[in-house]
Amino acid sequence: MPYEWLPPSPEGARLHLWPYRSLPRRGFVWFVGATAALIAVPLIGLLGSPVLWALLPFLIAAIAAIWWALDRSYRDAEIVEDLLLTPARMTLTRHGPRGRHQSWEANPHWVRVERHETGGPVPQYLTFSGGPRPVEIGAFLTPEERLTLEHELRQHLRALR
Repeated sequence: MPYEWLPPSPEGARLHLWPYRSLPRRGFVWFVGATAALIAVPLIGLLGSPVLWALLPFLIAAIAAIWWALDRSYRDAEIVEDLLLTPARMTLTRHGPRGRHQSWEANPHWVRVERHETGGPVPQYLTFSGGPRPVEIGAFLTPEERLTLEHELRQHLRALR
């Protein structure tokens, strides 16, 4: 699962969430390299021809565009959510793409975990309410992972009360 409960510490229980990556960085490099090699295969017949020089900028631009698009996708998915649960305070910090940070705090005694089966941006949408405003958690997880997370969050909140 793309989240984990960190070992207990004196400050409280910690949850660390991140989006799942189906293509790791090493696979990203292999994919772009294989794409470049496959694009270069038809150019073998054009070696020594002026047509090669006419096609080469377009093929390089295509490979650069693939690299840029995949890299942009990686940077946009650099989301990490950290939840700290203590008996007195519950803090959710979201580290978003391009260095954006958002933080939410509430008293865990008043916090409720709410699941919205429909009507949210994703199925089985999870939110915390009871603080200054409702806040989402784990929107990038799969619906099954959100259901499991909901159960675990309810257990941890029950243990704090």
